[in-house]
This record gives sequence, C-alpha cells and structure tokens, in this order.
Amino acid sequence: MPIKNRFAELLPQITEWRRDLHRNPELLFDTHRTAASVAETLRAMGCDEVVEGIGRTGVVGVIKGRSDTAGKVIGLRADMDALPILEATGLDYASETPGAMHACGHDGHTAMLLGAAQYLAETRNFDGTAVVIFQPAEEGGGGGKVMCDDGMMERWNIQEVYGMHNWPGLPLGQFAIRPGAFFAGTDEFEIAVRGKGGHAAKPHETVDPTVIASHVVTALQTVASRNLDPVEQIVVSVTSFTTSSTAFNVIPQEVTLRGTVRTHDKGVRAMAEGRIKALVAGITEAMGGKAEIDYRNNYPVMVNSEEQTEYAAEVARGVSGGCAEAALVMGGEDFAYMLEARPGAYIVVGNGDSAPVHHPEYNFNDEVIPAGCSWYAGIVEARMPAA
Repeated sequence: MPIKNRFAELLPQITEWRRDLHRNPELLFDTHRTAASVAETLRAMGCDEVVEGIGRTGVVGVIKGRSDTAGKVIGLRADMDALPILEATGLDYASETPGAMHACGHDGHTAMLLGAAQYLAETRNFDGTAVVIFQPAEEGGGGGKVMCDDGMMERWNIQEVYGMHNWPGLPLGQFAIRPGAFFAGTDEFEIAVRGKGGHAAKPHETVDPTVIASHVVTALQTVASRNLDPVEQIVVSVTSFTTSSTAFNVIPQEVTLRGTVRTHDKGVRAMAEGRIKALVAGITEAMGGKAEIDYRNNYPVMVNSEEQTEYAAEVARGVSGGCAEAALVMGGEDFAYMLEARPGAYIVVGNGDSAPVHHPEYNFNDEVIPAGCSWYAGIVEARMPAA
C-alpha cells in the first residue's frame, strides 16, 4: 500500500486548501470560516452526509463504501484550530489574522484529511463507512471531548478512530508510533500566595509572599526528584511568577504562580496533585502566609490501543517503507478523549528539518501531503477491505 498516485495528481489542489487555511487561521472554537470551508469542500466532493456544528464548530463527513456487509465504521480525525502566535515566517501565504497562526500544522492535518476524503469519495474501494472528523479547539479547548460529549461516536456508530500529527525533526514522510501511553496527561495549576505587604526597608513588619512563593517553587521540584520512582516520567514546571506590585521598594501583598504537570500514568498524576497541594499548604502555613490553589485536570493521558497501533503501523510501513517506535511525548493531545471513547491509534509523520511546532517560524511542509493522505486512506481500505 505505497503512496497513492492519485495524491500526486491532487497535490496542487490539497496544497491550495492548506495554504488558504494557513492564511486564515482561527482559534479554539471560533473556527467558523474554516468549518464552513471544510463542509463546502466535503459536499463538493460528493460525501454522502456532511454535518456541521458537532462540538460547537466541528464538521463530520460520511463516505459510504461499495457495500456495507460487515457494518464497519472507521473514524479519521484532523484538528482545525490555530495558535495565538504572531507569525514570523515571511511566507507569501502567511497569516492575515494578527496574533494568530497555524504554528502546529493543523492546516496541514485538515488539508490531508480533505485529500483523503476526496480519494475515498471517488474510489469507494472499501466495504463499510468512513467518517471524517474535523475538530476545533485542540489547542487548549478540549474540542475532542466536546465532540464526543455531543454524541458523535454513537450517532455514526464509530467503532475505531485514528489520528495523525506532523513531527518536525522526523525525516520527511516517515512515520512513528507506539502502543499504550504516548502523549502525556496535562494538568494546570494556579497558586495564590498571600502575605502581609509593606515597605521593603521594613521586612520584619511583613509576611513576604515573594519569599514564600520562592520556597514553593523550589519545593515543587521535589515532586519529581524525591516523590517519584526515577524510572517514571513527570514534568512539574512553574511557568509564571507574578506579584501584586512592581515597585522596587514595596513587598507585595500577593504572588501568583502558574504552571503545568505532565505525566503518563494515572497513579503518578494523582500523586503529583496530592503532593503539590500538601507542599503549598505546609510551606505557606509554616511561613505565616496563606495560599489558595486551583488545580485543574486537563487532557488525559493519550493511550494507543495495542491492536489498532499495529494496524496503523502496518499501513505506515506500506506507505513509507518503515515505521519507527516513537518516544514518549510530554506534550498533551486531546485526541486522548476520542481514544477513551473508542479503540484506535495516533501516529506522527515526519515534517523534516523544520522549526518546531508552536514556534513563530514553523511551517507545515507540503511535501508531506501525499504520505499523510495515503495513510489516512490506507487505514480505511486496510480496516474495511472491499468484499
């Protein structure tokens, strides 16, 4: 199942779709133009059903095969949203929306799935139903969960679901995957440390929240170094430290810490939350202050099903000649919600030597398109072969 010749023919059209999406990025659930364009394109290519407004601004297209004797339904997902980043690529199709850009390649994911849908609608060389899923709000909005909560899996009787992400640094068009835990669960915390402010020349008359918060930042590093088995993985990062005063001679009343926790195991995740809360409470109380902590469980650990991972890898090997074992990723991915709802797998495809994702100079490499489209279409044909 090598790269399909049809995608070489479709490459100019798919590239045009991709660059139009790149030029017009939209954030979170505000993907109205993108969703409308996707829906219009799916209808034009002859999908049997196109439904908008699933998960607020998600789009679902249904493509029926030549027959449906087995009643099999396979879902293929791409994300549509961009990031709140000012683009610095200098491309002639660079973002025309100030402060927003496709810095993670979701424009490429959407275009590749549209290309695969075009091929599947033309050939229908499978026995069953392909459901193409275009999801908003992957970048922090949990759009995958919202689409599942909207009944998407049940409405179309989706039995397996597959997704893909481009991967800078991996050779162009090459694939990598791993069974089990793959992308990390992502938690967020916000800690308000309160003390008693005053003049910086009279620290003895204050309860200094900057000192308390500094001890908290240091102590949180022990969650990884002293509370977790060294063979396990965890990241505890304090990413923001802000005070209620910016004056040189004022000890502030309050300090706010923000950060994230990344893990691949539910037990480790629960341990980290408990230890962080205990450390914050103990340190602030011992030093005469008070603290409030808002700890939020965000995306769950993304876990690839063993059986479906092998199906995905087999198709990838057919497309590119090989499929590497991917390393664990500490980044989050809300396809995790779809994999909690149905068995399936998530794979990465090489974007070559490009800037990393979430970088203002990143750009999806259009040369990836034939491989990505072939993998999407290959999943459908391999999992639902024509009778």
